[in-house]
Amino acid sequence: MTPFEIGLTSFGAMVAMVYLGFWVPFALMLSSYVGVWMIKGSPLLAGKLLALAASETISSYFFGVVPLFVLMGYLVSVTGMGRDAFDVANHLFRRFSGGLGIGTVGANAIFAAITGISIASAAVFTRIAVPEMIRHGYSPRFSVGVVAGSSVLGMLIPPSLLLILYGLLTEQSVGDLFIAGVIPGLLLAVIFGGSIWLTARFRPQALGSAHGADDMPVLNRREVARKGLPIATLIGLVLGGIYGGFFTPIEAGAVGCLGAIVIGLARRSLSARDFWQVLTDTGLVTAAISFLIIAAQMYSRMLALSGVPLGFGEFVAHADIGFWGVILAYVALVIVMGTILDSSSIMLILVPLMLPVLTQMGVDLIWFGIVTIVAVEIGLLTPPFGISVFVIKSALDDPDIPLGEIFRGAAPFALMMGALLALVMIFPSLATVLVH
Repeated sequence: MTPFEIGLTSFGAMVAMVYLGFWVPFALMLSSYVGVWMIKGSPLLAGKLLALAASETISSYFFGVVPLFVLMGYLVSVTGMGRDAFDVANHLFRRFSGGLGIGTVGANAIFAAITGISIASAAVFTRIAVPEMIRHGYSPRFSVGVVAGSSVLGMLIPPSLLLILYGLLTEQSVGDLFIAGVIPGLLLAVIFGGSIWLTARFRPQALGSAHGADDMPVLNRREVARKGLPIATLIGLVLGGIYGGFFTPIEAGAVGCLGAIVIGLARRSLSARDFWQVLTDTGLVTAAISFLIIAAQMYSRMLALSGVPLGFGEFVAHADIGFWGVILAYVALVIVMGTILDSSSIMLILVPLMLPVLTQMGVDLIWFGIVTIVAVEIGLLTPPFGISVFVIKSALDDPDIPLGEIFRGAAPFALMMGALLALVMIFPSLATVLVH
Protein backbone atom coordinates (compact mmCIF):
# COMPACT_ATOMS: atom_id res chain seq x y z
CA MET A 1 0.00 0.00 0.00
CA THR A 2 1.13 3.56 -0.70
CA PRO A 3 1.34 6.05 2.19
CA PHE A 4 -1.72 7.81 0.77
CA GLU A 5 -3.73 4.56 0.81
CA ILE A 6 -2.52 3.80 4.35
CA GLY A 7 -3.65 7.27 5.47
CA LEU A 8 -7.11 6.78 3.96
CA THR A 9 -7.40 3.33 5.51
CA SER A 10 -6.37 4.68 8.93
CA PHE A 11 -8.93 7.46 8.63
CA GLY A 12 -11.65 4.95 7.73
CA ALA A 13 -10.63 2.67 10.61
CA MET A 14 -10.74 5.60 13.02
CA VAL A 15 -14.27 6.60 11.90
CA ALA A 16 -15.42 2.98 12.17
CA MET A 17 -14.04 2.71 15.72
CA VAL A 18 -15.83 5.91 16.74
CA TYR A 19 -19.15 4.63 15.36
CA LEU A 20 -18.61 1.34 17.20
CA GLY A 21 -18.37 3.24 20.46
CA PHE A 22 -14.62 3.45 21.06
CA TRP A 23 -13.42 6.39 23.13
CA VAL A 24 -12.45 9.07 20.58
CA PRO A 25 -8.85 9.68 21.82
CA PHE A 26 -8.22 5.92 21.81
CA ALA A 27 -9.53 5.61 18.24
CA LEU A 28 -7.33 8.51 17.12
CA MET A 29 -4.21 7.22 18.87
CA LEU A 30 -4.57 3.62 17.70
CA SER A 31 -5.24 4.51 14.07
CA SER A 32 -2.35 7.01 14.15
CA TYR A 33 0.11 4.53 15.65
CA VAL A 34 -0.77 1.72 13.21
CA GLY A 35 -0.76 4.17 10.30
CA VAL A 36 2.75 5.53 11.09
CA TRP A 37 3.98 1.96 11.72
CA MET A 38 2.80 0.88 8.26
CA ILE A 39 4.19 4.00 6.57
CA LYS A 40 7.64 3.86 8.25
CA GLY A 41 7.82 0.07 8.67
CA SER A 42 8.96 0.28 12.30
CA PRO A 43 6.77 0.08 15.42
CA LEU A 44 9.58 1.60 17.51
CA LEU A 45 9.91 4.61 15.20
CA ALA A 46 6.13 5.03 15.17
CA GLY A 47 6.08 5.07 18.97
CA LYS A 48 8.89 7.63 19.16
CA LEU A 49 7.29 9.95 16.57
CA LEU A 50 3.94 9.89 18.36
CA ALA A 51 5.57 10.34 21.79
CA LEU A 52 7.32 13.43 20.40
CA ALA A 53 4.00 14.78 19.15
CA ALA A 54 2.48 14.27 22.62
CA SER A 55 5.33 15.95 24.53
CA GLU A 56 5.45 18.93 22.17
CA THR A 57 1.70 19.43 22.51
CA ILE A 58 1.45 19.39 26.29
CA SER A 59 4.67 21.31 26.88
CA SER A 60 3.41 24.20 24.75
CA TYR A 61 3.02 27.43 26.73
CA PHE A 62 -0.30 28.13 25.03
CA PHE A 63 -1.82 24.93 26.39
CA GLY A 64 -1.86 26.54 29.85
CA VAL A 65 -4.96 28.49 28.89
CA VAL A 66 -7.12 25.32 28.99
CA PRO A 67 -6.95 24.40 32.70
CA LEU A 68 -7.11 28.05 33.75
CA PHE A 69 -10.38 28.81 31.98
CA VAL A 70 -11.88 25.48 33.05
CA LEU A 71 -10.97 26.32 36.66
CA MET A 72 -12.46 29.81 36.36
CA GLY A 73 -15.69 28.34 34.94
CA TYR A 74 -16.11 25.99 37.88
CA LEU A 75 -15.26 28.73 40.41
CA VAL A 76 -17.88 31.04 38.90
CA SER A 77 -20.45 28.23 39.00
CA VAL A 78 -19.85 27.21 42.61
CA THR A 79 -19.79 30.78 44.00
CA GLY A 80 -23.38 31.46 42.95
CA MET A 81 -22.71 33.96 40.17
CA GLY A 82 -25.03 32.01 37.88
CA ARG A 83 -27.98 32.69 40.21
CA ASP A 84 -26.99 36.37 40.43
CA ALA A 85 -26.79 36.65 36.62
CA PHE A 86 -30.30 35.11 36.40
CA ASP A 87 -31.72 37.54 38.98
CA VAL A 88 -30.19 40.61 37.31
CA ALA A 89 -31.25 39.54 33.80
CA ASN A 90 -34.82 38.88 34.92
CA HIS A 91 -34.95 42.27 36.62
CA LEU A 92 -33.88 43.94 33.35
CA PHE A 93 -36.35 42.04 31.13
CA ARG A 94 -39.29 41.62 33.53
CA ARG A 95 -41.58 44.00 31.58
CA PHE A 96 -41.11 42.20 28.24
CA SER A 97 -43.48 39.54 26.92
CA GLY A 98 -41.79 36.21 27.63
CA GLY A 99 -39.57 38.07 30.08
CA LEU A 100 -38.39 35.03 32.03
CA GLY A 101 -37.31 33.28 28.81
CA ILE A 102 -35.50 36.40 27.60
CA GLY A 103 -33.97 36.78 31.06
CA THR A 104 -32.65 33.22 30.88
CA VAL A 105 -30.98 34.00 27.54
CA GLY A 106 -29.54 37.19 29.01
CA ALA A 107 -28.28 35.35 32.09
CA ASN A 108 -26.61 32.74 29.87
CA ALA A 109 -24.96 35.50 27.84
CA ILE A 110 -23.61 37.08 31.06
CA PHE A 111 -22.50 33.68 32.36
CA ALA A 112 -20.83 32.94 29.00
CA ALA A 113 -18.70 36.08 29.35
CA ILE A 114 -17.08 34.69 32.51
CA THR A 115 -16.92 30.98 31.70
CA GLY A 116 -16.23 29.21 28.41
CA ILE A 117 -18.06 25.92 28.95
CA SER A 118 -21.54 25.27 27.52
CA ILE A 119 -22.03 22.22 29.73
CA ALA A 120 -21.52 24.36 32.86
CA SER A 121 -24.19 26.82 31.64
CA ALA A 122 -26.62 23.98 30.90
CA ALA A 123 -26.14 22.41 34.35
CA VAL A 124 -26.37 25.70 36.29
CA PHE A 125 -29.45 27.12 34.56
CA THR A 126 -31.32 23.82 34.47
CA ARG A 127 -31.42 23.98 38.26
CA ILE A 128 -32.03 27.75 38.46
CA ALA A 129 -34.19 28.73 35.49
CA VAL A 130 -36.29 25.67 34.58
CA PRO A 131 -38.19 25.37 37.90
CA GLU A 132 -38.76 29.14 37.95
CA MET A 133 -40.17 29.20 34.40
CA ILE A 134 -42.42 26.19 35.00
CA ARG A 135 -43.70 27.81 38.22
CA HIS A 136 -44.66 30.90 36.20
CA GLY A 137 -46.70 28.88 33.71
CA TYR A 138 -44.19 28.26 30.93
CA SER A 139 -44.46 24.82 29.36
CA PRO A 140 -41.77 22.27 30.34
CA ARG A 141 -40.79 21.90 26.66
CA PHE A 142 -40.19 25.63 26.25
CA SER A 143 -38.43 25.93 29.61
CA VAL A 144 -35.85 23.23 28.91
CA GLY A 145 -35.54 24.36 25.28
CA VAL A 146 -34.56 27.89 26.31
CA VAL A 147 -31.89 26.58 28.67
CA ALA A 148 -30.56 24.09 26.09
CA GLY A 149 -30.48 26.69 23.32
CA SER A 150 -28.97 29.55 25.28
CA SER A 151 -26.34 27.30 26.91
CA VAL A 152 -24.46 27.18 23.58
CA LEU A 153 -23.62 30.88 24.02
CA GLY A 154 -20.88 29.68 26.39
CA MET A 155 -18.80 28.38 23.49
CA LEU A 156 -19.23 31.44 21.26
CA ILE A 157 -19.11 34.47 23.57
CA PRO A 158 -15.51 34.74 24.78
CA PRO A 159 -13.77 33.32 26.70
CA SER A 160 -14.56 30.01 24.99
CA LEU A 161 -12.89 26.66 25.43
CA LEU A 162 -13.61 25.69 21.81
CA LEU A 163 -12.07 28.91 20.49
CA ILE A 164 -8.98 28.14 22.60
CA LEU A 165 -8.88 24.62 21.15
CA TYR A 166 -9.28 25.92 17.59
CA GLY A 167 -6.47 28.42 18.18
CA LEU A 168 -4.17 25.62 19.38
CA LEU A 169 -5.01 23.46 16.35
CA THR A 170 -4.54 26.19 13.75
CA GLU A 171 -1.86 28.29 15.50
CA GLN A 172 -4.11 31.36 15.40
CA SER A 173 -4.15 34.07 18.06
CA VAL A 174 -6.57 33.10 20.84
CA GLY A 175 -7.05 36.80 21.61
CA ASP A 176 -8.10 37.48 17.98
CA LEU A 177 -10.50 34.52 18.09
CA PHE A 178 -12.04 35.84 21.31
CA ILE A 179 -12.58 39.25 19.70
CA ALA A 180 -14.05 37.61 16.58
CA GLY A 181 -16.61 35.74 18.71
CA VAL A 182 -18.07 38.87 20.33
CA ILE A 183 -20.43 40.07 17.57
CA PRO A 184 -21.71 36.60 16.48
CA GLY A 185 -22.22 35.63 20.15
CA LEU A 186 -24.17 38.76 21.02
CA LEU A 187 -26.11 38.54 17.74
CA LEU A 188 -27.15 34.97 18.57
CA ALA A 189 -28.33 36.11 22.03
CA VAL A 190 -30.39 38.88 20.36
CA ILE A 191 -31.87 36.38 17.86
CA PHE A 192 -32.84 34.05 20.73
CA GLY A 193 -34.34 36.86 22.83
CA GLY A 194 -36.13 38.48 19.88
CA SER A 195 -37.65 35.17 18.81
CA ILE A 196 -38.96 34.52 22.34
CA TRP A 197 -40.49 38.01 22.46
CA LEU A 198 -42.16 37.59 19.04
CA THR A 199 -43.48 34.16 20.01
CA ALA A 200 -44.86 35.52 23.29
CA ARG A 201 -46.61 38.36 21.43
CA PHE A 202 -48.06 36.46 18.48
CA ARG A 203 -48.16 32.77 19.52
CA PRO A 204 -48.33 32.84 23.34
CA GLN A 205 -49.76 29.32 23.46
CA ALA A 206 -46.35 28.01 22.32
CA LEU A 207 -44.90 29.21 25.62
CA GLY A 208 -47.65 27.66 27.76
CA SER A 209 -49.89 29.66 30.07
CA ALA A 210 -47.06 31.98 31.07
CA HIS A 211 -48.06 35.23 32.74
CA GLY A 212 -44.60 36.80 32.91
CA ALA A 213 -42.54 37.44 35.98
CA ASP A 214 -44.69 40.10 37.63
CA ASP A 215 -44.70 38.32 40.97
CA MET A 216 -40.90 38.08 41.13
CA PRO A 217 -39.35 40.49 43.62
CA VAL A 218 -38.13 43.68 41.95
CA LEU A 219 -34.53 44.44 42.77
CA ASN A 220 -33.62 47.90 43.97
CA ARG A 221 -30.45 49.60 42.79
CA ARG A 222 -28.47 48.40 45.77
CA GLU A 223 -29.44 44.76 45.15
CA VAL A 224 -28.68 45.06 41.42
CA ALA A 225 -25.25 46.47 42.29
CA ARG A 226 -24.62 43.75 44.90
CA LYS A 227 -25.48 40.97 42.45
CA GLY A 228 -24.17 42.54 39.25
CA LEU A 229 -20.98 44.27 40.33
CA PRO A 230 -18.92 41.09 41.02
CA ILE A 231 -19.93 39.67 37.62
CA ALA A 232 -19.16 42.94 35.81
CA THR A 233 -15.82 43.18 37.63
CA LEU A 234 -14.78 39.68 36.60
CA ILE A 235 -15.87 40.23 32.97
CA GLY A 236 -14.01 43.54 32.85
CA LEU A 237 -10.94 41.99 34.43
CA VAL A 238 -10.70 39.05 32.00
CA LEU A 239 -11.96 40.44 28.69
CA GLY A 240 -10.84 44.02 29.34
CA GLY A 241 -7.35 42.76 30.14
CA ILE A 242 -7.19 40.76 26.90
CA TYR A 243 -8.69 43.42 24.60
CA GLY A 244 -6.73 46.22 26.27
CA GLY A 245 -3.47 44.38 25.73
CA PHE A 246 -2.69 44.17 29.47
CA PHE A 247 -2.81 40.35 29.61
CA THR A 248 -2.25 37.47 27.27
CA PRO A 249 -5.20 35.00 27.26
CA ILE A 250 -3.22 32.73 29.59
CA GLU A 251 -2.49 35.52 32.05
CA ALA A 252 -6.14 36.62 31.84
CA GLY A 253 -7.21 33.10 32.78
CA ALA A 254 -4.96 33.18 35.85
CA VAL A 255 -6.17 36.67 36.84
CA GLY A 256 -9.79 35.54 36.32
CA CYS A 257 -9.26 32.53 38.59
CA LEU A 258 -7.76 34.73 41.28
CA GLY A 259 -10.62 37.22 40.90
CA ALA A 260 -13.24 34.45 41.19
CA ILE A 261 -11.53 33.08 44.32
CA VAL A 262 -11.41 36.55 45.93
CA ILE A 263 -15.09 37.18 45.10
CA GLY A 264 -16.07 33.75 46.45
CA LEU A 265 -14.18 34.34 49.71
CA ALA A 266 -15.55 37.88 50.08
CA ARG A 267 -19.11 36.60 49.64
CA ARG A 268 -18.39 33.58 51.87
CA SER A 269 -19.70 31.31 49.11
CA LEU A 270 -16.48 29.32 48.54
CA SER A 271 -15.77 26.77 51.26
CA ALA A 272 -12.66 24.60 51.49
CA ARG A 273 -14.78 21.59 50.49
CA ASP A 274 -16.19 23.43 47.44
CA PHE A 275 -12.70 24.52 46.42
CA TRP A 276 -11.36 20.97 46.63
CA GLN A 277 -14.28 19.73 44.50
CA VAL A 278 -13.61 22.49 41.96
CA LEU A 279 -9.94 21.49 41.74
CA THR A 280 -10.89 17.82 41.30
CA ASP A 281 -13.43 18.60 38.55
CA THR A 282 -10.93 20.89 36.81
CA GLY A 283 -8.31 18.13 36.87
CA LEU A 284 -10.72 15.59 35.38
CA VAL A 285 -11.86 17.91 32.59
CA THR A 286 -8.31 19.07 31.82
CA ALA A 287 -7.07 15.46 31.67
CA ALA A 288 -9.85 14.52 29.24
CA ILE A 289 -9.08 17.55 27.04
CA SER A 290 -5.35 16.76 27.21
CA PHE A 291 -5.93 13.25 25.90
CA LEU A 292 -8.07 14.63 23.08
CA ILE A 293 -5.45 17.20 22.05
CA ILE A 294 -2.57 14.69 22.24
CA ALA A 295 -4.56 12.22 20.16
CA ALA A 296 -5.40 14.92 17.60
CA GLN A 297 -1.74 15.90 17.23
CA MET A 298 -0.78 12.25 16.68
CA TYR A 299 -3.53 11.93 14.11
CA SER A 300 -2.42 15.16 12.42
CA ARG A 301 1.20 13.90 12.20
CA MET A 302 0.07 10.60 10.70
CA LEU A 303 -2.05 12.43 8.11
CA ALA A 304 0.88 14.68 7.19
CA LEU A 305 3.20 11.67 6.72
CA SER A 306 0.64 9.89 4.55
CA GLY A 307 0.08 12.88 2.27
CA VAL A 308 -3.72 12.66 2.65
CA PRO A 309 -4.25 16.41 3.32
CA LEU A 310 -2.10 17.30 0.27
CA GLY A 311 -3.95 14.78 -1.88
CA PHE A 312 -7.29 16.01 -0.55
CA GLY A 313 -6.28 19.59 -1.38
CA GLU A 314 -5.33 18.63 -4.93
CA PHE A 315 -8.62 16.75 -5.33
CA VAL A 316 -10.60 19.80 -4.20
CA ALA A 317 -8.60 22.04 -6.54
CA HIS A 318 -9.25 19.79 -9.54
CA ALA A 319 -12.87 18.99 -8.61
CA ASP A 320 -13.72 22.61 -9.39
CA ILE A 321 -16.47 22.82 -6.78
CA GLY A 322 -15.22 26.26 -5.82
CA PHE A 323 -14.81 27.99 -2.49
CA TRP A 324 -18.46 27.77 -1.47
CA GLY A 325 -18.68 24.13 -2.48
CA VAL A 326 -15.83 23.31 -0.08
CA ILE A 327 -17.23 25.42 2.77
CA LEU A 328 -20.81 24.11 2.41
CA ALA A 329 -19.62 20.50 2.22
CA TYR A 330 -17.51 21.05 5.35
CA VAL A 331 -20.36 22.66 7.31
CA ALA A 332 -22.74 19.85 6.32
CA LEU A 333 -20.19 17.25 7.46
CA VAL A 334 -19.67 19.03 10.80
CA ILE A 335 -23.41 19.16 11.49
CA VAL A 336 -23.84 15.47 10.58
CA MET A 337 -20.92 14.47 12.81
CA GLY A 338 -22.51 16.52 15.58
CA THR A 339 -25.25 13.89 15.82
CA ILE A 340 -22.77 11.33 17.23
CA LEU A 341 -19.66 13.18 18.50
CA ASP A 342 -18.92 15.91 21.02
CA SER A 343 -17.71 19.33 19.88
CA SER A 344 -14.02 18.87 20.69
CA SER A 345 -13.80 15.53 18.89
CA ILE A 346 -15.35 16.93 15.71
CA MET A 347 -12.83 19.78 15.61
CA LEU A 348 -9.91 17.50 16.40
CA ILE A 349 -10.85 15.16 13.54
CA LEU A 350 -11.85 17.62 10.81
CA VAL A 351 -9.79 20.80 11.34
CA PRO A 352 -6.35 19.14 10.77
CA LEU A 353 -7.76 17.52 7.61
CA MET A 354 -9.13 20.81 6.25
CA LEU A 355 -6.30 23.13 7.28
CA PRO A 356 -3.98 22.51 4.28
CA VAL A 357 -6.90 22.94 1.88
CA LEU A 358 -7.98 26.21 3.51
CA THR A 359 -4.42 27.56 3.57
CA GLN A 360 -4.05 26.81 -0.13
CA MET A 361 -7.34 28.61 -0.86
CA GLY A 362 -6.33 31.66 1.21
CA VAL A 363 -9.29 31.36 3.60
CA ASP A 364 -9.33 33.69 6.61
CA LEU A 365 -8.79 31.21 9.45
CA ILE A 366 -10.29 33.55 12.05
CA TRP A 367 -13.59 33.70 10.10
CA PHE A 368 -13.42 29.96 9.45
CA GLY A 369 -12.98 29.38 13.18
CA ILE A 370 -16.25 31.16 13.99
CA VAL A 371 -18.04 29.23 11.22
CA THR A 372 -16.66 26.00 12.67
CA ILE A 373 -17.70 26.83 16.26
CA VAL A 374 -21.29 27.72 15.27
CA ALA A 375 -21.66 24.59 13.12
CA VAL A 376 -20.17 22.40 15.85
CA GLU A 377 -22.42 23.93 18.51
CA ILE A 378 -25.55 23.02 16.53
CA GLY A 379 -24.54 19.42 17.26
CA LEU A 380 -24.93 20.08 21.00
CA LEU A 381 -28.70 20.28 20.43
CA THR A 382 -29.27 17.56 17.81
CA PRO A 383 -30.14 13.90 18.49
CA PRO A 384 -28.98 11.28 19.16
CA PHE A 385 -25.89 12.67 20.95
CA GLY A 386 -26.78 16.29 21.85
CA ILE A 387 -24.55 16.57 24.91
CA SER A 388 -26.21 19.74 26.27
CA VAL A 389 -29.56 17.95 26.17
CA PHE A 390 -28.17 15.00 28.12
CA VAL A 391 -26.63 17.37 30.69
CA ILE A 392 -30.01 19.04 31.17
CA LYS A 393 -31.74 15.68 31.56
CA SER A 394 -29.22 14.54 34.16
CA ALA A 395 -29.52 17.85 36.06
CA LEU A 396 -33.34 17.77 36.05
CA ASP A 397 -35.08 16.26 39.02
CA ASP A 398 -38.26 15.65 37.03
CA PRO A 399 -39.10 12.24 35.49
CA ASP A 400 -42.11 13.82 33.72
CA ILE A 401 -39.81 15.61 31.25
CA PRO A 402 -38.41 12.91 28.92
CA LEU A 403 -35.32 13.27 26.76
CA GLY A 404 -37.38 13.60 23.58
CA GLU A 405 -39.24 16.58 25.03
CA ILE A 406 -35.93 18.38 25.66
CA PHE A 407 -34.78 17.69 22.09
CA ARG A 408 -38.09 19.05 20.73
CA GLY A 409 -37.78 22.15 22.90
CA ALA A 410 -34.22 22.73 21.68
CA ALA A 411 -35.06 22.25 17.97
CA PRO A 412 -36.16 25.89 17.28
CA PHE A 413 -32.92 27.14 18.84
CA ALA A 414 -30.88 24.82 16.62
CA LEU A 415 -32.68 26.34 13.60
CA MET A 416 -31.88 29.85 14.87
CA MET A 417 -28.23 28.84 15.15
CA GLY A 418 -28.45 27.69 11.53
CA ALA A 419 -29.69 31.17 10.62
CA LEU A 420 -26.73 32.76 12.44
CA LEU A 421 -24.36 30.38 10.65
CA ALA A 422 -25.78 31.50 7.30
CA LEU A 423 -25.36 35.18 8.26
CA VAL A 424 -21.72 34.70 9.30
CA MET A 425 -20.99 32.82 6.05
CA ILE A 426 -22.68 35.46 3.87
CA PHE A 427 -21.30 38.42 5.83
CA PRO A 428 -17.77 37.45 7.02
CA SER A 429 -17.28 40.92 8.50
CA LEU A 430 -19.56 39.88 11.39
CA ALA A 431 -16.62 37.77 12.60
CA THR A 432 -13.68 39.83 11.35
CA VAL A 433 -14.61 43.51 11.64
CA LEU A 434 -13.23 43.83 15.18
CA VAL A 435 -10.06 41.89 14.35
CA HIS A 436 -8.83 43.31 11.04
